[in-house]
Amino acid sequence: MRRAFLLGTLLLWTTGCGEDAPGAPPPPPRAGGEMTVDDRTSLAFMQPAANLLAENDRKHRDGDSAFEAIFVPSPSPVNPGLGPVYNNTSCNSCHLRNGRGMPVMGPGPQRTQLLVRVSLPDGTPEHPGGAVPVPGLGLQVQDQANYGVKPEASVTLSWDETTGSYPDGSPYSLRAPRVAIVPTDGSALPAGMLVSLRLPPPVFGLGLLEAVDIATLQAMADPDDRDRDGISGRVNEVWNVVTRTLTPGRFGWKANSPNLKQQSAEAYFNDMGISSPLFPEPDGTHELEAKTLDAAVFYAQSLGVPARTALDDAEVQQGERLFRSLGCVQCHREELTTGEHEVKEVAHQRIHPYTDLLLHDMGPGLADGRPDGAATGTEWRTPPLWGLGLTHTVLPFTGFLHDGRARSIEEAILWHGGEAEKAREGFRALKAAERAALLRFLGSL
Repeated sequence: MRRAFLLGTLLLWTTGCGEDAPGAPPPPPRAGGEMTVDDRTSLAFMQPAANLLAENDRKHRDGDSAFEAIFVPSPSPVNPGLGPVYNNTSCNSCHLRNGRGMPVMGPGPQRTQLLVRVSLPDGTPEHPGGAVPVPGLGLQVQDQANYGVKPEASVTLSWDETTGSYPDGSPYSLRAPRVAIVPTDGSALPAGMLVSLRLPPPVFGLGLLEAVDIATLQAMADPDDRDRDGISGRVNEVWNVVTRTLTPGRFGWKANSPNLKQQSAEAYFNDMGISSPLFPEPDGTHELEAKTLDAAVFYAQSLGVPARTALDDAEVQQGERLFRSLGCVQCHREELTTGEHEVKEVAHQRIHPYTDLLLHDMGPGLADGRPDGAATGTEWRTPPLWGLGLTHTVLPFTGFLHDGRARSIEEAILWHGGEAEKAREGFRALKAAERAALLRFLGSL
């Protein structure tokens, strides 16, 4: 009798306490939906999705091998095709542990993982929707070369430092990069050459971002700022090399690639000098096998997203409220839903990437002056913030923003301008404890 009473009491207590029960708190946000992994170590960005199907485990591991493969000059029985000029020898060389690159690699000469995009300010592009290549440099400066070959140019990096202070008197310091490009053939750089520094971005979670419907992006866009809130995000239009048409872009610092396959093929071609089915040699042949390209793409699509931490921490919760009240979520959208996708694991997921994948005018402070597709010289795509707090755990000396100028999340905020100027000034006006709370929240992502 006592057992029946206890069982009945237990059933009464649990009734209505499920996820759908009235008044029950919502479940904690899972950054990558079912792809979320509970890992906050230096290997957090390297984990396969938690929901990876058994039949895709081998594909993911093959992709991991492709991502780490070191290429060498032809002829070679293994991984041929490097160069003759290039920036790096593998995908992993730019995205160490699947994180972002380092603006400066250790002490001594300022060797950098920044990619230097260049183009001419006017002229006739060689293909529709393309930028105008610089004679001798093309569209990206390759500062490395195979034995016996000269690189296109040497690239050195220095920094201009400025100081400022918050209204409460607390000081801060910001730095901006200065790049020097010296062609190895002794030629002069063309007048007005456009230069844009690009830090290799993190690799994880990209499959989920690819699975967000174009209609969702277009619904968030407000290019004419019809609601007069000062935020006018828009979708980039970029050249799709497969369909030979202009299509919406979503990957890269200016949303200048339409999908992961093209972005990966562009990296092989521009960063390693390796031709592929998407970017073949003039005679139609290519060095990279189609299966290797597909494997590398699947690896990026099937990586998990690290879970948030400290959800119950009062300071983190305060910082999250401030993040919302300052209007940061107008661009760094908290929640998106994915649609149909050929990779089942990424389809129909409720995710929290903190991005709208749209272009926004970030003001003159961050401007590179170089158009990319339909993106202007002051526009940048909103970067996702998931995993932000693990950036220096994964790679301690990397930087933030498109060119790695920000040494901390705080510096990154202080560089915001244009459409984000109001939010930046709101951050500057906070009390020191409130600024600390907001930064603690961002560190929990």
